[in-house]
Amino acid sequence: MNTLLQVSDLRLHYPRVGLRATPPEVLRGITLQIAAGETLGLVGESGSGKTTLGRAVLGLAEPSAGAIRFAGADITHLSAKRRRPLAKDIQVIFQDPYSSLNPAMQIADILAEPLVAQGATAADARGSVRSLLDKVGLPADAARRYPREFSGGQRQRVAIARSLALRPRLIVCDEPVSALDLTTQARVLDLLIDIQRETGVAYLFITHDLQVVRHVSHRIAVMYQGELVETGSAADVTSNPQNEYTRNLLLASPTADPDRQRERRELRRTLRVTTTNVVTQSR
Repeated sequence: MNTLLQVSDLRLHYPRVGLRATPPEVLRGITLQIAAGETLGLVGESGSGKTTLGRAVLGLAEPSAGAIRFAGADITHLSAKRRRPLAKDIQVIFQDPYSSLNPAMQIADILAEPLVAQGATAADARGSVRSLLDKVGLPADAARRYPREFSGGQRQRVAIARSLALRPRLIVCDEPVSALDLTTQARVLDLLIDIQRETGVAYLFITHDLQVVRHVSHRIAVMYQGELVETGSAADVTSNPQNEYTRNLLLASPTADPDRQRERRELRRTLRVTTTNVVTQSR
C-alpha cells in the first residue's frame, strides 16, 4: 500500500480557563493511515473528535503529541509559512455550502483565487475555471453568477470544484453532504466517487452517518470520545460491526420503512453504550 497520510499516536489538548484546570484531551492516541487514491471514512457523533482530527491534518489545530506525516514528510508542527506550499496537495470541503463560499464574489473569482495565490496568471486561472465547472457538472455561465443564485447542491459542487483547483492529492471532506437533502446527497457522493476515479485523489471523509460513509469509503474508522474504537473495510464495519458503539451508530441511521425504524429504536434501547464498554472493547 502506497501510504499518503500517516497519523501516529496523535494526541491533542484544548486549553481550559483557570490555572488549575486540567486541559481536556480531545484526541487520545489516534493512529491511522490513508493510501493514495483511497477513501477513509471517519465516523462518530458530535464531540467524538473526528472534526478535530481533520483540523489537525489541515494544520488548523496543534497536536500535543504524536505525528502526522504526508507523503513521508513530517507536517505535525509546520509554521504557516512552511505549510503554505502544502495547500496544493491537501484541500478541504466544508460542511455548509451556504457559508463556505464568499457571497460577494462571483464563482469565477472563487475558483480562481487559490490558483492565483499559487502563482497562476489570470488567463490560466480563467481557463482552469471553465474546466473545473465542467468537472463538477455546472454550466460555463455559472462562472459569472453569485453563490446566492445556486441551490445547496450546486453550491457544494462549487465548493468541490474549488477544492480540486490545485489538483490536490488529499481532500479532507468535513460533513460535506450533511446540509443537503437526501437526493442531493446521493448526487454529490456519486460526484466525489467519479472525481476520485478520474484523478486518483484520496479522501478523509468525516461524517456522523455510517450509511453515507458506506457509500463512498474503502475503509471506515469509528471514533468515540477521542479514541478509535473500530476500524476495518467499509463492508465489514457496516455489515458486521464488532463494537457496541458502532452498532448504535448504524441503528441511528434513518430508514424510510416505519416498521424497520421502530425495530431500530427498540434495538437501540437494548444497546445503551457506556464509556467503560466502548473503551474496554477498543483495547
